[in-house]
Amino acid sequence: MADFNLAFNHTMDMEGGYVFDPDDNGGETYMGVARAKNPHWVGWPVIDSLKNRDDFPDCLADDHQIQSHVKSIYVERYWEVIKGDDIDDQSIAESIFDFAVNAGPRTSVKLAQSAVGAVADGFIGPNSLAKLNNTDKRLFLTEFALAKINRYVEICEATSSNRKFFFGWVKRTLKGL
Repeated sequence: MADFNLAFNHTMDMEGGYVFDPDDNGGETYMGVARAKNPHWVGWPVIDSLKNRDDFPDCLADDHQIQSHVKSIYVERYWEVIKGDDIDDQSIAESIFDFAVNAGPRTSVKLAQSAVGAVADGFIGPNSLAKLNNTDKRLFLTEFALAKINRYVEICEATSSNRKFFFGWVKRTLKGL
C-alpha cells in the first residue's frame, strides 16, 4: 500500500509555493492548487487575507490552516481519485499522483491505464488496479514517462505559450524514474 504523505512530499518538492504566472492557464497557484481550476477552494480566502502582509507570500509556508487545506485538497481530489491507498508500489502511486496534480486525475489515470493495457476510461476500477499492482515497475514507469512527455508535446503544440513550461515538465517527469 502506497503512503499519501510520501507522495505528497515528493510532489510538493516540485510544485513550489505561490506563483502567479500570466502564461499559466491555471492562473494564481499555491503549492500546485490553481485558482482557475479550483476557484471555490477553502484556501483562497486565507491566502487573500494574507496578501497585504509585508512577508507575503513567504508567510504562507508557516500558516498551519493553509497547509492543512492544501493537504486536504490533495487527498480528496487527487489521491482518493487515483486510489493511491490501493496501489501497492510507492513509486507507481507517486508517479500517477504527481501527474494527476500536474495534468488532472482523469488524464493521469487514462495514461496509466494505457501503460498497463487496461481500458483507458479515466477511472481506477478493480481491473485497472489489478494490472497496476501486477505490472513490472520499471517498465510501467518508463512507459508512463514517455506517455506524459507525449502529452506535454501535445499541450505545447496546441498552445504555444506553454512551450516555456515544457522542459520543466520533462525534468519533473524524469525525476520520477
